[in-house]
Amino acid sequence: MNQRDLSLLSGCNFRSATSEDIWSIRLLVLGAKLDPTQIKWQQFWVIECDSQLVACGQLRNFSGAQELGSLVVSSAWRGRGLGTALTQHLINQATQPLYLECLGQRLAQFYSRFGFVPITFGNLPPSLKRKFGLSQLGKRLIKVPVVFMEYRK
Repeated sequence: MNQRDLSLLSGCNFRSATSEDIWSIRLLVLGAKLDPTQIKWQQFWVIECDSQLVACGQLRNFSGAQELGSLVVSSAWRGRGLGTALTQHLINQATQPLYLECLGQRLAQFYSRFGFVPITFGNLPPSLKRKFGLSQLGKRLIKVPVVFMEYRK
């Protein structure tokens, strides 16, 4: 994928989140049952369609790495390529090695299209091992289907 593949639907645009977006971002993240404790609007990019925030995702900074996280597309707007466009946009914005965690093989397959590959917990940078430690515990103890991935393109 390249920059020209990031075209959005008519009436939609990418932009950096602003402080006014925090409640819309929180609602999207909570609606997707994602971790709401790490929401910092300054790290988010959003897609706005017809003056409505319909998708969001963030790049979180860690020592020597970044995490692509909190990527959500409003259910009414799914299936229109917004998640694909937002994922590629966040990859393009990354300035350090990029990682993510996702639940299940369906999401892992989605991210693999962009160049993410599954890795073991042991291959994560130390700064992300601290962040993903609870997920690893759930994976080991109760078989939560978490997949850790690294961007390799």
